[in-house]
Amino acid sequence: MVVPVYKAAETLAALVDELGRVLPGLCAEFEVILVCDGSPDRSWAIIKDLCQTRAWLHGMLLMRNFGQHNALLCGIRRARFPVIITMDDDLQHPPTEIVHLLNALEDGVDVVYGTPQEEQHGFWRDLASQATKLALRDAMGAEIARQVSAFRVFRTTLREAFASYQNPFVSIDVLLTWGTTRFRAVPVIHASRLKGLSNYTFRKLMTHALNMMTGFSVLPLQLASVIGFVFTLFGLGVLVYVVGRFLLRGGSVPGFPFLASIIAIFSGAQLFALGIIGEYLARMHFRMMDRPSYAVRECTPGGEHGRV
Repeated sequence: MVVPVYKAAETLAALVDELGRVLPGLCAEFEVILVCDGSPDRSWAIIKDLCQTRAWLHGMLLMRNFGQHNALLCGIRRARFPVIITMDDDLQHPPTEIVHLLNALEDGVDVVYGTPQEEQHGFWRDLASQATKLALRDAMGAEIARQVSAFRVFRTTLREAFASYQNPFVSIDVLLTWGTTRFRAVPVIHASRLKGLSNYTFRKLMTHALNMMTGFSVLPLQLASVIGFVFTLFGLGVLVYVVGRFLLRGGSVPGFPFLASIIAIFSGAQLFALGIIGEYLARMHFRMMDRPSYAVRECTPGGEHGRV
């Protein structure tokens, strides 16, 4: 189990207790890795306290807040068993639903997503989530992207496909497609949050969608090309109109308003295309800087396997 932790001081004890109750009934050996993503509350102190009484629990503290997927990547690379399960820290993914994901991980399947039967978010959060999944579908190149969630199970061998990945922009779902095309989704219960609010706001989700599109897809560049082609046709149409008016009526098109409108339209299209190119140049710049996906400040001692 790999769980990224951020501002989860109020739910961590309940989460660990529930995992400790459910996991022994699912497998003979297990471990739970809690990756504290630079949380500003008491999450790390609570993780250390919980680890003292549970040999199967292991904690990792990142040097700062790198992001949910970066924290997941850290835990995935630390995992020691053939199957990895990821979930959020807020208990909206009930541990009792893990059995459905494991049952679906059969021959011919490498990744299983737990798709919520009913989302427990507000309208704007759900809207941003759908926009993110649309971006993810293009980045993954798979229809399963419409059903992805943070509640997933996959074979540990898949991490070999992205073992050398080093980039501050991480999407676990896209990285998994580097190793397999064998995905499945099963419906699971999506519970209400016990306490607090989601750390993913509308703005953060849209930023994540933009990062996926510019970091793992060429769709924005293709969109810029299409816009350029459309406005080229539009410019030719304007030229035909101006020449035709001159030939038929013997006069030119009335001046400033028409000219100003045309300049504004084409300038906007050019700046839009330049902005997209700039985003890709920024990704190249960060890649050349060799910025790490994460950096670990501290780990809890031990972290032995849980045994039944």
